[in-house]
Amino acid sequence: MTQTGASRLENLGRFLLRGLRIGASTVSIVELLRNDWTGGVSAGLAWLVFLQVERRLPPINPGPKDSSAAQQHW
Repeated sequence: MTQTGASRLENLGRFLLRGLRIGASTVSIVELLRNDWTGGVSAGLAWLVFLQVERRLPPINPGPKDSSAAQQHW
């Protein structure tokens, strides 16, 4: 089960994007609870941008092992 370099890079990028999204939402909540409106709203906007970027990414192509299981829908 080896992955190509591009596949590993794509998985790493998705993981890092997810980490940025989680970090931005956490910072936004913390800053808003501290009544720092500028920082909270800025982090909230960053979270929205990361969310939209993640949603626009094409789906990950399943490997040959996963494709047979994905086709079996009841």
